[in-house]
Amino acid sequence: MTDAFLLGRALLQFHSKDEDLRRELSAVARTPDGHLWVGSDEYLTLERLTPLGDGIYGDHKKFHLKDYIVLADRDSEADIEGLDYADGYLWVVGSHSLRRRKIKGKKTQKDIERLTKIKRDPNRYLLARVPVLNGELVESCPRSDSDDRTLSAARLGQIGDPHPLMEALSRDEHLGPFLQMGLPSKDNGFDIEGLAVRGNRVFIGLRGPVLRGWALLLELRVETSAPGTLSLAAPDDGVLYRKHFLDLNGLGIRELCLHGKDLIILAGPTMTLTGAMQIFLLENAIEHERDTLSDLASGKLKVLFDLPFTMGSDNAEGLTLFPCLGYDTSLMVVYDSPSEVRLAGKKSVFADIFRLPGKNSVDRQRNM
Repeated sequence: MTDAFLLGRALLQFHSKDEDLRRELSAVARTPDGHLWVGSDEYLTLERLTPLGDGIYGDHKKFHLKDYIVLADRDSEADIEGLDYADGYLWVVGSHSLRRRKIKGKKTQKDIERLTKIKRDPNRYLLARVPVLNGELVESCPRSDSDDRTLSAARLGQIGDPHPLMEALSRDEHLGPFLQMGLPSKDNGFDIEGLAVRGNRVFIGLRGPVLRGWALLLELRVETSAPGTLSLAAPDDGVLYRKHFLDLNGLGIRELCLHGKDLIILAGPTMTLTGAMQIFLLENAIEHERDTLSDLASGKLKVLFDLPFTMGSDNAEGLTLFPCLGYDTSLMVVYDSPSEVRLAGKKSVFADIFRLPGKNSVDRQRNM
């Protein structure tokens, strides 16, 4: 394991009427044109930031998901927990979780009653892709000037039908009992907080449940089944998803990103626990064709570094590969509940950029 090496910071400037946006970042992705895209667990929008030079990202533009895909409603939050860019698409995933009402700390009896209330927000059950063209989200566009195929916005499943993924998982021997009990995310219930995409393969990381210290990574294959609709595609054996069990030192998965054939994993406490967060590497994740089980002793799973820990704030949530100081693939991390020292002005916040250690995980520094 190597201590985190901070290469630098990027200043993210927002122009939103809601000053809380910068305090609730839960996902980040960088597109090849250099734009940063971020999501929040409290909104139904994606936010685009443009590189302005000197490590500053601004010219903030908001994109409403309802303009590109069908949503269950226009009120409930999507609880966006993962973003990734792949093959001309920006992909987004919601938590797919139930939530228990929070206590307000005013009247004891009412707070006790609030803890009995469990709510389902239909927009949380979202896995979708939206084409990106010249820095803009669009409903559809040509794949390229030399390719007459079309990129089109779509979501997994249709509104009003049983959710394909949740329907399949409800019968799963490991996850089914948690879904049938209706456990909220903060009670070690089902909670998606990671997304990585390569072609038609979609990797989904679970913050919970953690099973006797083992975190779960789901691998799906998707295909377009109708205009605007994705479905789960079954390989030759008919299995709709793979399960990869990971020993992340008892932590759950908080975000994912692919680096070649390897998968970089941001791991942190499940439920509402506060504690240290770590960056792991799962080697050759893209080549797995069956359910797997990996621990640190296997040599396939490695701890890259610990993230700096601040009690009660700086909860690492978003992860994307990012070029910095001659390194082609450093790692940008954005934070939910940022510490006050990370905030700048009324609408800006700093993200961290770390060097990826190890000869197999980081490109050689250029121009030395």
